[in-house]
Amino acid sequence: MRKEIIICGFGGQGIVLAGYILGYAAAVKAGLESSFVPSYGPEARGGECASRIVISDEKIDYPFIEGADILITMSQPAYNKYVEFLRENGILLYDSDLVTLDSRAKKASKVYAIPATRIAENLGNRIVANIVMLGFFSAVTKVIDYDHLKEAVADRVPRRFLELNLRAFDAGYEYGLKILREKRALPRIS
Repeated sequence: MRKEIIICGFGGQGIVLAGYILGYAAAVKAGLESSFVPSYGPEARGGECASRIVISDEKIDYPFIEGADILITMSQPAYNKYVEFLRENGILLYDSDLVTLDSRAKKASKVYAIPATRIAENLGNRIVANIVMLGFFSAVTKVIDYDHLKEAVADRVPRRFLELNLRAFDAGYEYGLKILREKRALPRIS
């Protein structure tokens, strides 16, 4: 099992932290191999950024991503840039309030939408939208299970925001379970 994952958005959304937490959850909590490569533009906030994570049950001999099995996108400019990396029959997760899909999403076998930023705002702070997305990712992909990823969130977020981040993770996870129960994964885009 080797999964190549890209999480992308803009600076200030916690994209790098989300990637770090996912890689940490895989390696430390789930006992898998993982690599994590962040990238961001010269802007401190508002510029494009991405996290590239490889998760495998075998030693990772090449840590860079050649194509994404799973693409998680949280801004329109990031979608526009990184959708080309999504592999044929890959999985696409996106923030439905910030990203509008186009025909380039056709190559995804499954597409899952979540209003992650709106859910975070309803919890009291939009800055936890990245953690909402991690909960959603755990529910709909099953790559890293709930307990391992939630423990990683608890280990890696600032203590003063722990409760908010754990609620955000659970909100995303519950939304993902609801989507799965209702079989609301979008089929191929036509």
